[in-house]
Amino acid sequence: MRVMSQIAMVMNLDKCIGCHTCSVTCKQTWTSRPGVEYVWFNNVETRPGQGYPRRYEDQERWRGGWKLTRRGRLVPRSGGRLRRLASIFANPLLPNIRDYYEPWTYDYQSVAEAPAGDDFPVAAPRSLLSGKPMNTIAWSANWDDSLGGMPQHGADDVILNRIQEKIKLEFEQTFMFYLPRICEHCLNPSCVASCPSGALYKRVEDGIVLVDQDRCRGWRMCVTGCPYKKMYFNHKTGKAEKCTFCFPRIEVGLPTVCSETCVGRLRNIGVLLYDADRVPQAAATPREQDLYPAQLGVFLDPHDPRVGVEAERAGIPHEWMEAARRSPVYHLIAEYGVALPLHPEYRTLPMVWYVPPLSPVVEAITAAGHDGEDHENLFGAIEKLRIPVSYLAELFTAGDPAPVELALRRLAAMRAHRRRLNLGDAADPAIAESVGFTVEQLDDMYRLLALSKYEDRYVIPTAVAGDVRALEESALTGCSLNYEGGPGMGGGTASGPFGEASGRPAPLSVETFHILRDRSTADTSADTSGLRGRVNLLNWDGRGLPEGMFPPGAGNGSTGSRDGETASGAGPDAGPGEITGRPPQEGETTRQPFRKGPNP
Repeated sequence: MRVMSQIAMVMNLDKCIGCHTCSVTCKQTWTSRPGVEYVWFNNVETRPGQGYPRRYEDQERWRGGWKLTRRGRLVPRSGGRLRRLASIFANPLLPNIRDYYEPWTYDYQSVAEAPAGDDFPVAAPRSLLSGKPMNTIAWSANWDDSLGGMPQHGADDVILNRIQEKIKLEFEQTFMFYLPRICEHCLNPSCVASCPSGALYKRVEDGIVLVDQDRCRGWRMCVTGCPYKKMYFNHKTGKAEKCTFCFPRIEVGLPTVCSETCVGRLRNIGVLLYDADRVPQAAATPREQDLYPAQLGVFLDPHDPRVGVEAERAGIPHEWMEAARRSPVYHLIAEYGVALPLHPEYRTLPMVWYVPPLSPVVEAITAAGHDGEDHENLFGAIEKLRIPVSYLAELFTAGDPAPVELALRRLAAMRAHRRRLNLGDAADPAIAESVGFTVEQLDDMYRLLALSKYEDRYVIPTAVAGDVRALEESALTGCSLNYEGGPGMGGGTASGPFGEASGRPAPLSVETFHILRDRSTADTSADTSGLRGRVNLLNWDGRGLPEGMFPPGAGNGSTGSRDGETASGAGPDAGPGEITGRPPQEGETTRQPFRKGPNP
């Protein structure tokens, strides 16, 4: 047994409302830079639908993930080393910009500078890639938003094409649900195996898959190798980029940006322990439908004393073990069995799991004049869902409907049980027993899925204390990649993304991230003493008047701010550009002294 730890995520699809807040905040944090205009580390897809990029699930075309040879050996579906070497300068298995979309902006300057008498100035769309006018905008990251299940879009869904004609007709009744996607940070990542230069790696301490920008040579084999198409190519720097699972935040116990800003509170983050020696065997399971239970067999029970001994021997910190025991991810995946992996047939052993949606069955039963919350009605209708179980099975269990039905039955049992309690009736143990649970387990699952607080949804241990300073220097020294001499550009990062002579504030320190973490969970105004007396508006929660917010003489008793500090109070330890990972835009002033005189 070789115990290792992995940061994992579970998303409850029953709560996703398709607001795209997670996508926008992730975009602003990580990919609001030249060269990655088309990149969405986090995107929300409408299912049924094509996905992003278009038809990324068609592995017969894109050849992502792994395949099992006749000898039972795992090899990348895109080919072995010789095949990759032969196509290293001309890889035909890449999505082009039409499979993603050509990003655009609007020519607002033409409106602002329109001459007098021009009654109808127009801000025409212009390509962010070429700068040329775009006559027609026909596709984007979620162009078919809220149109899933419509007959005219059915033929574009790869999964729908696998289902029998009889079920296709049921799709014409029109249904849809939202599927948020990020990098899966797999246990057996095919992108890492596909990289000729060894730039992709999986971190030992938390399992996050990252790209070493200095080693990346832009071969783009990782884009082909990733079956989820969550590897992207920066056409400006010539480097690969991907979701980082917001590792600077994870290292200090903060959740990812997409989780922090999720309106539906549908994301859970926690630690899973797994046996690394079982990973190759699980990924090489011959029958695709057995891959889901095989991956479950890789996970270890953190409450098992033997696992604790082996984890201590492997150097896993005590606080990580405690986090694993309280992990919401472990409960939803291993104990309750209601979270399922996305496309386990790719054999990458993904670590972002999903609770399948149940709400359509309740609405369908209620519309038919029956009690939509009664457990007997729910159980009888699960096989006739408007979202067919076979469709969900193709998404989450390689076509095996049994685990999906069990998950939906347990969710239905939880609803029926809570409804009895809300109506003042006594708990019926038969409801829990019908799905292999106890009443206490149904209550615990309800608290986790419906009532969990911030600290219950995100159980994230901090980095090992002895490594914090090293992590700060290597990981927090500038999130942006878009500067000369930065990562992947032939230079180091010691002087920060803008150089010592640029006048830019230094990157965020670990202390600043700790303050951000405290602000996220506190009921009072955050302590900003770690910011050395300077004001960071991104850390201000709106309560009270932070010291130094306004210049002296404004009649508010503030000590003010020295000339040369930013208007937002971002001093040497907290620059807005470093918080979001965004470089200064053209014409943007990095430091402006406060205007003297009374505050307006």
